[in-house]
Amino acid sequence: MAVNKDKNSYTFLFAIIMVVIVGSCLAAISMGLKPAQEKNQVVKKKMDILNAIKIQDVSRLNAIELYDKYILEDECIVLNEKGEITGAVAFDVDIQKEYKNKNLPVAERQYPLYVAEIDGSKKYVIPVIGSGLWGPIWGYIAVSEDKKTIFGATFDHKGETPGLGAEIKQSFFTNQYDNETISEDGNYKKIKVVKDGSGTEPQKVDGITGGTITSKGVEEMVDRTLQVYVNYFNK
Repeated sequence: MAVNKDKNSYTFLFAIIMVVIVGSCLAAISMGLKPAQEKNQVVKKKMDILNAIKIQDVSRLNAIELYDKYILEDECIVLNEKGEITGAVAFDVDIQKEYKNKNLPVAERQYPLYVAEIDGSKKYVIPVIGSGLWGPIWGYIAVSEDKKTIFGATFDHKGETPGLGAEIKQSFFTNQYDNETISEDGNYKKIKVVKDGSGTEPQKVDGITGGTITSKGVEEMVDRTLQVYVNYFNK
């Protein structure tokens, strides 16, 4: 019996079949690409940590090797909000997922701390996460062995405006954090992002021109997170 292709029922049936076929193909492709995507995320995370401690010539090809060379995996820890050590594995903590989970109480959030050693000197790498103008921003703050002075910083974003908020990832902004003090006599010291040109003063960095909201987002995430780690360092 011939099928009447002019009927609406045929059109709907054909559309449903095509949606099922295309959807199945896309799902299969997504599942096939997932291992590669997860590996890329791991490599990118290790690259960001290495950049915070100023390791030169880091690439996707050598990131894993350099990470294993400089990061003391057995000394990396996870803290709770009070700066107390938990039993979690530092690299396994997804701070972006925790930050997005608005139902997760702040008291239950985890704070990984990576420990690196460069030429016999230890550095402590702290991940930070926050919000910019158009989406999430994040980064890593490396603290020197004295546990008081910032050694290096790196920031990144998902969708900030090129030439404006997106400039938080550029060295002219991140380098301002070098040698800033995060505590004095056991007291936490906030680093402010300013727009009045006074960024050369202690505990201040100049914000991005035209990127005020993103710059203040960096200030907020650094301030909120460093307080937890200073509590731990003081102990």
